[in-house]
Amino acid sequence: MPKAAKPKILVVLHQELSSPGRVGHMLLEGGFDLDIRRPPLGDPLPETLSHHAGAVVFGGPMSANDADEFVRRETDWLSVPLKEDKPFLGICLGAQMLVNHLGGKVESHQDGLVEIGWYPIEPTEAGRELVHWPEMVYQFHREGFSLPSGATLLAKADAYPNQAFRYGANAWGIQFHAELTRAMMQRWVVRGAHRFVLPGAQQGRDHLGGRFIWDMHLKRWLGDFLDLVFHSPNRHPDEKRRA
Repeated sequence: MPKAAKPKILVVLHQELSSPGRVGHMLLEGGFDLDIRRPPLGDPLPETLSHHAGAVVFGGPMSANDADEFVRRETDWLSVPLKEDKPFLGICLGAQMLVNHLGGKVESHQDGLVEIGWYPIEPTEAGRELVHWPEMVYQFHREGFSLPSGATLLAKADAYPNQAFRYGANAWGIQFHAELTRAMMQRWVVRGAHRFVLPGAQQGRDHLGGRFIWDMHLKRWLGDFLDLVFHSPNRHPDEKRRA
């Protein structure tokens, strides 16, 4: 008998050489296939997610407030997973698009601070009930977001208070980056070095050095979180992977 088709996750990326990184690896290990689309390069987004088990919209160097056609198109498209109640995860830019779609605000820090490097976060009570969170996460952003009306805050920080949230049963947004492999981080450090002079940014050596200390915990959190969001078909219902 032919093997049953694996459930697909729609993966939305924003540059030609962008990768879903560890998120992609973990979804594949969890029993999913990936349907990768790059709207800035002309890829269409599906009119329905009836043939997908969920979607992930990743980050990018652009702003969720930009007037580019694909930014508006992606932001409007978020009505699809919300209306169909399909699991959706927005990472950095993807989370900010979700916030804009839900009527919130995406803006820079009033004092010009950025988060580029490793920074502490603290889960809220609602967040702690769901998963064990890391103490430090990797950030690479110059804008943050307000908490949309009706959303539940899951994790917070100092400079940019809203770090993770849940909207309804199946829509999630995170400000930070847990998807980076070592090769991806090295590439970001090289290509983003001009931003290390911005207020609050850390130098490249601290990005890579911090990885040795904190990345193991961030990776463990990501596995648990993806299981929570997408309900991996390869995971036994009683399996617990918390640290």
